[in-house]
Amino acid sequence: MATKKSDQKDFVLADAMNEVEELIKRMEDPECSLEDSFAYYSKGVGLLKKCSESIDKVEKEIEILEDEA
Repeated sequence: MATKKSDQKDFVLADAMNEVEELIKRMEDPECSLEDSFAYYSKGVGLLKKCSESIDKVEKEIEILEDEA
């Protein structure tokens, strides 16, 4: 699934990490059903992938800036 440019602009790493933490709390709830746990897990994996991509992008930008300096 391709990421739209507007999605990339609106993505905030800290917000995504907070959402992942919230998903983990929901999954740890003994009342959470297996179906809900799977949905939370799937959403969390997607968010973590976006976080990783965001961090990779920043690391590449830093390397470019260091090479220019």
